[in-house]
Amino acid sequence: MNRFESMSILVAAVEAGSLSGAARRLGTPLATVSRKVSDLEAHLRTRLLIRSSRRLTLTDSGRDYVAACRRILEQVSEAERAAAGEYSVPRGDLTLSAPIVFGRLHLLPIVTGFLEAYPEIDVRLVLADRAVNLIEEHVDGALRIGALADSSMSALKVGEIRRVICGSPAYLKAHGRPRSPADLGGHPCITFEGLQSPTAWLFPAKKGEMAVSIHSRLVVNTAEAAVDAAVAGLGLTRVLSDQAAAARAAKKIEFVLEAFEPPAMPVHLVHAGGRLLPLKLRAFLDFAAPRLRATLAALPG
Repeated sequence: MNRFESMSILVAAVEAGSLSGAARRLGTPLATVSRKVSDLEAHLRTRLLIRSSRRLTLTDSGRDYVAACRRILEQVSEAERAAAGEYSVPRGDLTLSAPIVFGRLHLLPIVTGFLEAYPEIDVRLVLADRAVNLIEEHVDGALRIGALADSSMSALKVGEIRRVICGSPAYLKAHGRPRSPADLGGHPCITFEGLQSPTAWLFPAKKGEMAVSIHSRLVVNTAEAAVDAAVAGLGLTRVLSDQAAAARAAKKIEFVLEAFEPPAMPVHLVHAGGRLLPLKLRAFLDFAAPRLRATLAALPG
């Protein structure tokens, strides 16, 4: 039995959530995947997985063993990268992650310049409005907006972003500018559901936060749609300052209630760290960090 191969298949099954998912990911017949996992369990004389029609569940022994497998496979992968010269010359595949709008507007142009500067590096850019698990999803680095929940990550701060409320000049002229959060009750609102509730927006208070009731005339699931609706004069919306920057620079929207904004949110480049940092990742961090700082500093205040 090739234990290294069996460990790789087991980890793939756990990450995919099923043996069939692992088979598709690895391009291996399902029967082979099932046999390799069974052979591994027989070799260890313990059950690692509880199989059901819906999902796989790790036993206690399986949980500990998979964690050890991941460490071993990462060490082998690191040794292979070192042998291939990844730690001496910036080359290879680099997987990055960022929020959808920020990634498209601000990170993609930097990645394009990076690829021109480093012809031996290829980049896979994953844009998703969720905190991608760097280890489990094999992501080298990510851009994160907001407080960092995982303290084990290495982080490089590149700036801050605000949560802003805005409306078109025509709308504000016709309906008036809100002077306090309580005034929002008299305005139709456009809610970007990825950022806040469609029934209440939160504002800083002396003791924590206060919820202010709003009426959402429109609920959308992208920031671009929320900004476009505000530009069209439908009402007020709340988005991140970078998402509204282009419309504000074009004088298509104005910010309101700036004195009541929550504290600005930090923006970081994060990675898993490690004893050796591949030069492809170090090259990207050195290339991207100053450019992101300049981009964030230049956003309309």
